Amino acid sequence: MDILKTGQAIRELSVEMEKPEEDPQINRLMDQLDELFEEIESIGCYYKDWNFTVGLVDFPSRIHDKDVMLCWKSDEKEIRHYHDSEAGFAGRRLIPKKVFESDKKM
Repeated sequence: MDILKTGQAIRELSVEMEKPEEDPQINRLMDQLDELFEEIESIGCYYKDWNFTVGLVDFPSRIHDKDVMLCWKSDEKEIRHYHDSEAGFAGRRLIPKKVFESDKKM
């Protein structure tokens, strides 16, 4: 995931510098990160891992007529979790099997 790698690079470089906000390389990476955030937000997704450790992305959906956020981490092969909009990652749970079964019938 480009966001994860770019964020990690910024963190690593920043640790080594006295004034990272003045470094041209960090500023370029920050610009890249802003573009990546804009890109992901333009398709309705939200990046949630501000420590840049696991690459966490949420995006809106509906399960059983309720607004929810599907929740994906970069180490997962597919989207299998969701949480209520208010609950956040702490409320993360598996998408019910019935949801997948009803999709197959369509």
